[in-house]
Amino acid sequence: MILPIYLYGHPVLTTEAREVAPDEPGLGQLIQNMKDTMYASDGIGIAAPQVGHSLQLVYIDVDALKGDLPDLAGVNMVLINPVITIDETSPVMTREEGCLSVPGIHEKVERHEHIHVHYYDENWQEHDVDVEGYLARVIQHECDHLHKTLFVDRVAGYRKMMIRPRLNNIARGKVDADYQVRVAPAGASRRRK
Repeated sequence: MILPIYLYGHPVLTTEAREVAPDEPGLGQLIQNMKDTMYASDGIGIAAPQVGHSLQLVYIDVDALKGDLPDLAGVNMVLINPVITIDETSPVMTREEGCLSVPGIHEKVERHEHIHVHYYDENWQEHDVDVEGYLARVIQHECDHLHKTLFVDRVAGYRKMMIRPRLNNIARGKVDADYQVRVAPAGASRRRK
């Protein structure tokens, strides 16, 4: 089932996500719904808070990027309760990012190129992997959602000031998106970092 994407300013995106329990009710269906929603929205990653569930759950499928980045061919993964350790000695790269929860805005973000990720997959198999390059960026971006951070929170101060009016419009629902969206309820706090 395709779910609405929760937009910048919605409280679910500014709430720390809780750990997923192995017996989490409806987990399998939520994972499938996240996949359906991400593909319908032309995304390459989605976190549970983006579909209104404050859970530490991420789905990533970067296969669509294989034309430019052949090492991403066939890469898709479910990450449950992911924990990222950033290799602070690794190079920092600046690349443009976008987000389904912030439609129409793309900004440059600095991220480390090498990370280590501990997570469980949809079968509750434990994984400890070292990841680098663009996949490391995507994992960091999606896992930020679990800790109430959006990529625009990492944008340089002067750029954030320049996009503030557009962010305010998104929070109010004044946005053009090719997918169903959900804005913050009237009166909900829209304050961001």
